[in-house]
Amino acid sequence: MILYLAGMLGVAVFAISGALTAGRKSFDLLGVTVIAFVTAVGGGTIRDVLLDQPIFWIKDPTYLYVVLAASALTLMYVRFLEKPPLRTLLIADALGLALFTIGGAQIAEQQRLPAVIVIFMATITGSVGGVVRDVLCGEVPVLLRPGELYATTAIAGAAIYLVLQDFGVPAATAALIGMAVVATFRITAIYWKLRLPTFNLRDPTG
Repeated sequence: MILYLAGMLGVAVFAISGALTAGRKSFDLLGVTVIAFVTAVGGGTIRDVLLDQPIFWIKDPTYLYVVLAASALTLMYVRFLEKPPLRTLLIADALGLALFTIGGAQIAEQQRLPAVIVIFMATITGSVGGVVRDVLCGEVPVLLRPGELYATTAIAGAAIYLVLQDFGVPAATAALIGMAVVATFRITAIYWKLRLPTFNLRDPTG
């Protein structure tokens, strides 16, 4: 039940992130809904395809209703209250990343996969939706922006989640800590503008 609720919350948060991104690009209502949808379910869909299991939102259409509701509420908020700053979008994305990363790790764990595959699936679940969103909106995906702490935070959170369980920490507690690690690292990177070192290959003819 906890995993299910976390998945629902993750879908809602990522749908909000997608709707806000589409709104900043002045998309119409259909465009906003499409971007919200692919952001919310993109990572989980790829995960389920790779794990050869039923796609979660086809198996349970409730996820689609959550996307629609989150999109509608976001549109109403922006229409009648105020346009949120870019930082609000980034924080919504960070929360979605945290929820989906650990949720993806838990689903991969159920398949009794090696730890490295669990972390890989967790990272896919958390980050691919944002990649699809950015590509469709004509932006460089946040995952590929030079030095951006994004997928790295997902990898760290998923790894800590697994390590804590190895040390006997209950799975529910380890999941909460893992989510906190992802969200904290990502939000800290946003506010403090933290970046990873970049690899610059000089042109020998330059």
